[in-house]
Amino acid sequence: MKNLPALPEAFADLGIEAPFLSALRRMGFSEPSDIQRGLIPPALEGKDILGQARTGTGKTAAFGLPALQLVDPAGRLQAICLCPTRELAVQVVAELQRLAHDTDLHIVPVYGGQKVSTQVHLLGRRTQMVVGTPGRVIDLLNRGILRFDDVKIAILDEVDRMLDIGFRDDIRQILGRVRGPHQTIFVSATIEDDVNRLARQFMRNPVEIDVSRDEITVDEVDQFYCTAAPFDKYRLLRAVLKEEQPELAIIFCNTKHGARKIAKKLHADGINAVEIHGDLVQAKREKVMARFRRHQIKLLVATDLAARGIDVSAITHIFNYDIPQDSEIYVHRIGRTARMGARGRAITFVTAEEGKEITQIEMLINKQIEEIKYDGFVARPPREDFAREPERAAPSRSAMPTSSAAGGASPAKVLPKKTLGSKFRTRRGRRL
Repeated sequence: MKNLPALPEAFADLGIEAPFLSALRRMGFSEPSDIQRGLIPPALEGKDILGQARTGTGKTAAFGLPALQLVDPAGRLQAICLCPTRELAVQVVAELQRLAHDTDLHIVPVYGGQKVSTQVHLLGRRTQMVVGTPGRVIDLLNRGILRFDDVKIAILDEVDRMLDIGFRDDIRQILGRVRGPHQTIFVSATIEDDVNRLARQFMRNPVEIDVSRDEITVDEVDQFYCTAAPFDKYRLLRAVLKEEQPELAIIFCNTKHGARKIAKKLHADGINAVEIHGDLVQAKREKVMARFRRHQIKLLVATDLAARGIDVSAITHIFNYDIPQDSEIYVHRIGRTARMGARGRAITFVTAEEGKEITQIEMLINKQIEEIKYDGFVARPPREDFAREPERAAPSRSAMPTSSAAGGASPAKVLPKKTLGSKFRTRRGRRL
């Protein structure tokens, strides 16, 4: 029998029990991250918590492990987790299900874009935890499908983004429906006044945990840019992919049309790439993301909106095919690599007209981005410098031959346009 690695004792020291330790070992976790080390003990004690940590630090396991350990597998719905987007809800459920693999706990995602009947069927089993978007949770509450009678844990993941999107009233309505004694956990990348006001309304003496760094971007990301003319960027992308050989990467485009076009070109060139953007139906997006997490797809060509909630720890590269107009979007993009202490690479394509945008990014992150060049790629000159066959202009009226009083050549005879002929014309007075 193959020897298994020991159970992660560092998590056991935090109070995590054996079934979840086995899952952590299977998932390759040996040491807790800062947010996990800070949040798990008070959460297991049932305290309200206001936690601040940047994306990619293991926040899901930080609030998920205590919640899963505190619920009763024989009971009804006891824990609710709200997420700002459907993609994040699906991702959180997938993570929690892996953590609960050795238990009888049933965790169900609920969100818009999927049939209510499908979610009602899943909820028909004895469900201990629901993860969902505010709109669908309210819908199921109003239908009487969800009941909060036994809920004792309420979690808001990425609460700052939920407030930005406009879910403030929905959050208040949902939290107001939890009537019995319960524990409330807020996890956020930033703690602004809106988050603090919400916390004061629904929390009792919360424990505040802040493990976010002062730096606006992670040190573990090696950042580069390379230049190319707009028409030459795809050839540059091919050269970069050949040189970098990414294990798992996201190629960011600014538009759905751009993402669709690049994915189609890569696929035609035999490269395993799939697009994900707002025009894809939800079921298709979920299938693409599931394949991406299983490494069945190595390259994801995405827009910023569709990429919200993508939290895959094994992403090695971020390619900014289009430089974002907002510098903060650049920070969010590159933050999807270098997760859980691993290193990552971010490479941005810049045209001659986009020097201002790359400078603004450097000012925001307080760091100079290094230029990088690739073997086999030499930037082509602008299209105007290419040798082209001159277009043949139509002769002007002044250049046409004219008759001359001195006996010059007579003008060419203009032939009448060909018609169907008189035999095809309807005779006058003929009935049709």
